[in-house]
Order: sequence, then structure tokens, then C-alpha cells
Amino acid sequence: MDPTYFGAEQVTDEDRAYRGSRFSEVRDAIFANPYQKVWGGPGEPPFPVYEVTLPSVLRGALPLGPPYLFRQAVARAVDSKADLRWGADRKGFRRIIHPNGICLTGLWEISEQTPYSGYFRIGSRALTVCRYSTCCKQTRRGDERSLSLVGKLFPTTDPEHGEPLRTANFITQQDLGGERTDYINDAELRNAPNTTSWRRGFGVPILLVEAVLFGQADKQPTQRQLYQIAELGKPDGEPTRAPAFMRLLVDAAQLRIAGDALDFRDEIMAQIYDRGDPTPKRSLTFHIEVTDEGSTHGPAFFQRRRFGNWTRIGRLVFGEAVASYNGDFVIHFNHPTWRDDRNDPSTATRVNEQKVR
Repeated sequence: MDPTYFGAEQVTDEDRAYRGSRFSEVRDAIFANPYQKVWGGPGEPPFPVYEVTLPSVLRGALPLGPPYLFRQAVARAVDSKADLRWGADRKGFRRIIHPNGICLTGLWEISEQTPYSGYFRIGSRALTVCRYSTCCKQTRRGDERSLSLVGKLFPTTDPEHGEPLRTANFITQQDLGGERTDYINDAELRNAPNTTSWRRGFGVPILLVEAVLFGQADKQPTQRQLYQIAELGKPDGEPTRAPAFMRLLVDAAQLRIAGDALDFRDEIMAQIYDRGDPTPKRSLTFHIEVTDEGSTHGPAFFQRRRFGNWTRIGRLVFGEAVASYNGDFVIHFNHPTWRDDRNDPSTATRVNEQKVR
């Protein structure tokens, strides 16, 4: 991809026209143009690594110049509910952060009794499309990196469900400053991660800009609430009851994929496929745990969070994965806006789209 290409970072008419989408439509899009036709097959190219640079984060930041693209992208992440953003040129949009990822499809299942509403309720099952990514260009084992899993739930288990459905999105991540986690099996992904800024090294200025812009746009830059899932499929008039915190943990029985300096995308593909064979052989399972007991300590760029009473309530099971252009440039995950009371929509920071330059 041309490093000068950014596409439509701002909210567009395409975003405003969103009324839902079909699981099959989103799945077909992310599988349409894989970087490798058959993962690990003979002659297949390595996965591309897209750069995250301070110039790209600051492009347009000067007054009286072109629009500040990252500010537009931050506002769009919160304001746009779209699942796919094709743009006028059908090339999508450049992710200024988290540009390198792999998409997975599977099933969200809640198996335990909970006090929560919507798709946190026992018996809930939803098709899901997720994207596993890293914050910057560090994709390989041994690098200091911040792994992330974001997802969208479709309120159906029928892959061919005909009517467009509005999705519920969630955002989870490791320490925002990064961690040295050699295996994805050992990463703890939370909707409220720690922030150890100094681990970013030369990337600290990028993290600071990100924190400032998300703080301006949405009050709480380091935590993403879970009310969208708690409101998915909820009857009108029923109160929202969302957990405060969620973490995703790889099942202890999952394979541990060996390899020096292994790219996390190859690691995830190897969890599901054998090299050179396009037929899924295994699944990748994450456990879903929640709690309402948590506290935050320390200044904004060195936050530590403490939790108690984690309860395992279900699992995410993935049966397919793909690293693709559309998975990096077209699929979009809404960042739920902050609510002072997570269960009360009237306390939301951003209710409607806000114009930003």
C-alpha cells in the first residue's frame, strides 16, 4: 500500500447510512483478498508490515493546513457504527494505529448464569467477527508489543441470516505501552488495560498523541465499556446491566506454536490450519471472564488496575482466520463512547456525531 494513502478517515455518508449488515457480507469481505491464497503454501509472500510513524499520526496537525487526519480517525472510531467502510475508491481506509492484523470468525457463547442483560445473559450465542492486531509495526515474537482483540457480535447463529443486523462491538488489549508476551496463549486482553508508557520507547510520542486525542473526543482514553453487548437483543424498557470489566484468556489446552521471531499472524493461523492446507483443522478458544470489582491507580500514562472476583461466564471459539487487505483496510470496529453510568445511555460523552476538523 502506498504510504501516502489514508482514504476516508473522517465520518462519511457511507457511515451515516449504516443500518446494519449481514454476517455473510462481512465474512465474504474479509476473505476476499487474502495476502496468501493458501496460508504457508509454496511461494506465498510474507505478510506485509505497515508502519506506524509519528509523521502519519501528526499529518494535518498544523493550523491552517489540511485536516488533521488522526483527529478525524479518533472521532470516526467513536461515531461510526459501520461494520465495513469501503470508501469511494473501494480501497477502504488506512489504520493509523493497529494497522497489522488478522481477522477471525466464530461463536460467542455465554454458558453461566449472570446478573447481566443482553448477550451477557446465560444461553446467549452470537456469530462474531474479530480482529487480532498489534498497536504498531512490532508483529514478531520477542518484540515489545501490545496485542489486541476487538470484535463485533451479530445477534444470530445463522451465517446466512437474510436481514441486516446491527452489531455490538467490544475492544480488549494488553498493556497499552506493550508487553513481552512470546505466545498469544499468555496474553491477558482486557477492556481496561494497564498503561506503561515508557515501554513504547521511541513510540512514546505516538502513544501520548493517541491518549490526548481520545481523551478530548471521549473522556476515558484507556477503557472501553461493555454496554453494547449488554444491550444487544435486550427488550425495550428492560434496564441495561453491563459488567464493568471483561478479560479474554486463551484456553489452557490450546496449542503453543513454536518458532523464533514468529509473526503473531502466523501463530494464529497455525492454531487453526496446517501450512499449505486451506481446510481448518482445529479451533482457537478464548474464555470470557467478567467482574465489577476493579480500581485504577497512578497517573494517566502509568496506570495500574487491580481487579477481584473474576468470573468465567463463557467462551469465544474461532474456526476460521484470514490475514487480508480488507481485514486491515475495510472492516471497522466501533469504539463504544464513554458513559458516566455505563447502564444509562443519557450519560454518554458523545450522543451524536461531532464535527472535527
